[in-house]
Amino acid sequence: MNSKKEKYVAFLRGINVGGHHKVPMAELRKELEKMNFENVITLLNSGNILFDGNADDLEHIEKKMAAHLERAFGFPIPTIIRKAEMINRWLEDDPFKEVILTKDIRLYVTFLKEDKEFDFQLPWTSEDQSYKIISKQEKNILSILDLTISKTPKAMLILEKSVGKDITTRNWNTIIRLGKKLADK
Repeated sequence: MNSKKEKYVAFLRGINVGGHHKVPMAELRKELEKMNFENVITLLNSGNILFDGNADDLEHIEKKMAAHLERAFGFPIPTIIRKAEMINRWLEDDPFKEVILTKDIRLYVTFLKEDKEFDFQLPWTSEDQSYKIISKQEKNILSILDLTISKTPKAMLILEKSVGKDITTRNWNTIIRLGKKLADK
């Protein structure tokens, strides 16, 4: 077994939303520690987890973690994992640096379980101009939502139809907060 340690970030989909699929963060941390993950830190209540583990194939860790969490909590918990270095690289490069921010602009990162190609060309903008996908980097999609036009973009449904439902999305502010936690670790 590989003893080299790696820093990871896990993104869980669909927990603690609308009172369904409740997963207390303290219990989540304990379950991950039972799996021999170290320095487990959760951020927010929506399934953002920093942890250290043996260097391994991300797909293997995802499957192992998802199976363990399903046994522990009694329902499937879709899990997507990225190496922490990717988050750090994003924060250094700032893929949204050209975007003019206002109180109504939201920046998002969508994490794909599998690398799938789009049926449309990037950058892509929704018909109503409210939602723009600016790039796809490996299994990650960067997008912008303009709340002055639409608060619930139909484009997210188009995204799911194009790449499937094995995805989870985070606000860029959450990614920034994860980066700060990584720097503090």
